[in-house]
Amino acid sequence: MQTAGVGLAADLRVTTRNARFQQWHALLGNRAKRQRNGEFLVQGVRPITMAVRHGWPLRALLYDGGAALSAWARQTLDSVDTGTTRVAMASDLMRELGGKTDDTPELLAVVTMPDDDLVRIPTGRTMFTVVFDRPTSPGNIGTLIRSADAFGAGGVIVAGHAADVYDPRSVRASTGSLFCLPVVRVASHRPVLDWIEGLRGQGLDVALVGTDEDADLDLADTDLTQPTVVLVGNETTGVSAAWRDACHRLVRIPMVGAASSLNAATAASVVLYESMRQRALPRPGHDGR
Repeated sequence: MQTAGVGLAADLRVTTRNARFQQWHALLGNRAKRQRNGEFLVQGVRPITMAVRHGWPLRALLYDGGAALSAWARQTLDSVDTGTTRVAMASDLMRELGGKTDDTPELLAVVTMPDDDLVRIPTGRTMFTVVFDRPTSPGNIGTLIRSADAFGAGGVIVAGHAADVYDPRSVRASTGSLFCLPVVRVASHRPVLDWIEGLRGQGLDVALVGTDEDADLDLADTDLTQPTVVLVGNETTGVSAAWRDACHRLVRIPMVGAASSLNAATAASVVLYESMRQRALPRPGHDGR
């Protein structure tokens, strides 16, 4: 077991802003480099814990080589396989990668991105998936993923020209939920519509339900117990015309007060909760046991 604050001889040491440090630093703000390298940086106790617990491949675990590490940090370092590089890093460099000038993280993880393949999204008669159309805010992406995890969705699809799922702000906002359910990026609406059409052709009656403040149908009057893909529109422009034309139903969330609309991630959370509520209710002809 590693002695607190002292790296093992086999661990890599980084004490200057060398090429490795520059590579990891680029993951904070350079989307193109994240994508090209197929990796992203994970900050925070819970996100790192969830990444390890759910078996995401870690390329490197960076730790503060000048501090006494907590039991959690030591256990996490000891739990990784031989394919993960352990890096004892100078405290000031850890602080820079951690993104907080007044706090030095114990651990940071460099994690491999999964494939963006819709086959990762669970299907079947209990299917419930959320599509976020062209989100511009990494924080909204992370918040939506967190709600999807909390309310039992099977997966999240981020469609079109959008903020990056693997932006550190999105990863932090998900509070670890990114590692608990599949999240897939697609270039446009077309792959999703083809995927839904393929499922319907196989006999799975998937409904594509779009959220729209001007829709005639209230959310509570919509059956969300069948296989469902819920579409949440862009924060500014809402659901695009191409998506709108493809939806089987458009629903609205009734509101009172002066607010004209809900934040996109908040609207998704309301729909997700309503789906969970409906699916927990006893079905006609059943006693609920």
